[in-house]
Amino acid sequence: MDIECQVTDIEIFPHRLLGCETTEKLLTDLNEIDAVNRIVIHGRRVPVEDGEEPRFITIKGERIDLHVKTGRVLIEIRTAEVEDPDVFCNEIRGICTQHLPFGFNMTEGTFIRKQKTVSDGLKYGENIDNIPDKLVGLTDQNVLVGERTTSIKK
Repeated sequence: MDIECQVTDIEIFPHRLLGCETTEKLLTDLNEIDAVNRIVIHGRRVPVEDGEEPRFITIKGERIDLHVKTGRVLIEIRTAEVEDPDVFCNEIRGICTQHLPFGFNMTEGTFIRKQKTVSDGLKYGENIDNIPDKLVGLTDQNVLVGERTTSIKK
């Protein structure tokens, strides 16, 4: 399926769940694209047994505990930096083809919230105005933000 990338988000849906090594390689290469603003991974939660070391990946020298088996990768792009959408899409598709030989679907749309919501208000209370824009859309009411969110500087 050929898509036009005149959008702000792209969803990569691998045909199977990704392990730590594949997730790390995919995210490292996607993070090298200048127009990528942030990347969010979704997947089935992986419980950590007592005494077991949590799984982790390393991106730009930073260790990130991996709490999920990656099933979806959401990429937010800065459309102003995309001069040629076809080249941009082909670059993402090439990275995915390299790391996901078992197949994937790539879809355009809006997948990451861009504005603060009632859920954010419930989570942060009076501090909602102090939430950095990069954390909008990453609210999980069941955990502290620091437990599930890692910011890596470009």
